[in-house]
Amino acid sequence: MRHSLGLRRVFVPLLALTACLTTHGTGAAAPPGPPGNERSRVEFTQRFHALQHGGVVRAANSAITCRRPVVRTAASCADVRDGKPGTNSDFDMFYIDVDEDPNTYNSSAGEVRLPPHSRVSYARLYWGGNLRVGEQKPPKDNGRVLIAEPGGNYKAVRADTLVGHRVTGDADAFQASADVTDLVRGAGAGSYTVAQVNVAMGHSRAGAWGGWTLVVAYENAAEPRRSIAVWDGFDRIGAGEPRHAVRLRGVPLAPGAEGRAGVVAYDGDRGLGRDTVSVSDGRGRPVPLSDAANPEGDVLNSTISGPGGPTRREPAYANTLGYDSDVLPFTGGSGTRRGDLTVHLASQDPAWIGVVFAAVDVRR
Repeated sequence: MRHSLGLRRVFVPLLALTACLTTHGTGAAAPPGPPGNERSRVEFTQRFHALQHGGVVRAANSAITCRRPVVRTAASCADVRDGKPGTNSDFDMFYIDVDEDPNTYNSSAGEVRLPPHSRVSYARLYWGGNLRVGEQKPPKDNGRVLIAEPGGNYKAVRADTLVGHRVTGDADAFQASADVTDLVRGAGAGSYTVAQVNVAMGHSRAGAWGGWTLVVAYENAAEPRRSIAVWDGFDRIGAGEPRHAVRLRGVPLAPGAEGRAGVVAYDGDRGLGRDTVSVSDGRGRPVPLSDAANPEGDVLNSTISGPGGPTRREPAYANTLGYDSDVLPFTGGSGTRRGDLTVHLASQDPAWIGVVFAAVDVRR
């Protein structure tokens, strides 16, 4: 397995993987912010947009899982990891650590699966979690993680823009991100390992949760011409704020057009059946999205899933207990209108949303 650059002091000489905001693609980029600059709510803003032959893929994994149940009626950890219903508040939670490196306390791996002859246009790493569970983690570590490319060693990454960080009555949630285009373009497809995501272990009413997602846009002459976009922000849904909509301006949704929409969310619970992800052309009635891993009405259900079967992860838990990184297919409506793709998220239970990305076939 991969090894870190040294002891915890690895974060001192943070490498220059933070070229602030990318100049790849077209359209407005999100405003930069100095490392450590945090806000409780970050408006969703376009990070990348391009019209090109190609698509978007992602690698993802959770950073924490259950250690033992603390509620008498809860299923065993083994059964929940295999996919049975279970919520993080029913368990004592502990870190995932796959790298066999004594200098990291959490690490997990996920695969970037690129079609042959692809060129990486843009890549961004997102990470986040809950800082207050049985322990309280310091927010000063929110904006930094380690990443290792396929066959490589850990490299330190620091957030290059505003960090979303919001404290509620029973949780202390954050999301950070950084441009890693040069790293992924040079390393290409394969398994990436991310370590030291700042998440807390233990048990609480809110539960422990956290993870990371690496979003990669690519060009490939053999694929259809698509409008590809990545938007990010940080906002809470559920309870008194049940709905949120992200309008991907410049991503037209024509009638009958095929597309895929990706969502990264935190603290979604499996089996409660109180949340939806849907799409519209910005004016028409939203169409709910679902697939075999994400039933309609329970999409924020602690899954890492997408079309074409699962990508390789280590570990590959079917229930990630509070971390969602899903890619859902859809088709534009049968009407005659054409408008911007809008992704709608709704929940009756508290959850946080951090990333929306899409690739939509261009129809003239």
